[in-house]
Amino acid sequence: MFRGLVVVALILTVMVTIKDGRAFRETGLVASCSAVEAPIGQAGYWEACRAGKLEGRPNLGRRSCKSAGLVHNLEYWQCPSRLESGPG
Repeated sequence: MFRGLVVVALILTVMVTIKDGRAFRETGLVASCSAVEAPIGQAGYWEACRAGKLEGRPNLGRRSCKSAGLVHNLEYWQCPSRLESGPG
C-alpha cells in the first residue's frame, strides 16, 4: 500500500513538472526568451531569445517585433510593447 502511494506521488510530481515547462526551459530543451534592457539610444522593449535543443529560436516577428541580430547564440528582438508570457 505504501509503495503504491509513493509511486503515485512520484508520477504526479513528474506530471506537474512537465506541465509547468520550467524543467525543459532550464535544461535548454525548449527555446526561451527573457526581457533585457534596451541598448543606449534605442527605444521599445527588448527580448533575448535562446534556441532550444528540440526546437529553434522563437520567431517574435509574429508579435510585431523586429530582429536586431545574433550575439553569442542569443537573438535580440525589438518589440513595440512588452510581451505577455503565458504558461508553456
